Amino acid sequence: MRLSAAVLPWCAIATALTLGVGLYLALFVAPPDYQQGEAVRIMFIHVPAAWMAMFVYGNLALASAVALIWRHPLADLAGQAAAPLGAGFTLLCLVTGSLWGQPMWGTWWVWDARLTSVLVLFFLYLGYIALVNAFDEPTRGARAGAILALVGVVNIPIIKFSVDWWNTLHQPASIMRMGGPTIDASMLWPLFLMAIGFTLYFLTVLLIRIRTAIIARKLQVLRMAELEPDEDFAGARSAS
Repeated sequence: MRLSAAVLPWCAIATALTLGVGLYLALFVAPPDYQQGEAVRIMFIHVPAAWMAMFVYGNLALASAVALIWRHPLADLAGQAAAPLGAGFTLLCLVTGSLWGQPMWGTWWVWDARLTSVLVLFFLYLGYIALVNAFDEPTRGARAGAILALVGVVNIPIIKFSVDWWNTLHQPASIMRMGGPTIDASMLWPLFLMAIGFTLYFLTVLLIRIRTAIIARKLQVLRMAELEPDEDFAGARSAS
């Protein structure tokens, strides 16, 4: 709690500055694409959201592994705090991709490998959230959710390499590639700033959610401690 209290303000400030500068460059400095026109600006939201959808799931799987192997209590809290954020990023990726695809492809949705695997990722997030909250005993829900998160990791490389393994409407990687980025610097820098801003936003909200969960558990323990003397007193009276 002390560490997060010190880091949280700086993360929030860095998030606001990075997203502000990134949005300004994306909307007012980056040029329109010669083929896609102004519609290409959706890329500055869609691509970072797609990156974050996979990045957050990787963190969720890592937290689940730590929780299952070492039984660290913060690992479960971290996974449960990250899952709704990952689902939000994935939904944003799907929605912006649909908005971008309609003018470019002439359709809102196609069942190609990339789109389908990202949709599966969204359902994995929802499944994890549902499993964690499906049991009366929190430890059983956390364990079931952690197992699902680890099983779902196989979908991440499918998303990443789907454009290489199958014939899809999505173009191959143009940024993270062996020969270096093929995108122009005027678009590359705003894209990187937006990706950094999305990452900082995730860290900021994740810290807030974990802190809130810790405080909620402390309050629950205090309420239980307050109720126990009353229950003991009631039992003593009934015995007499």
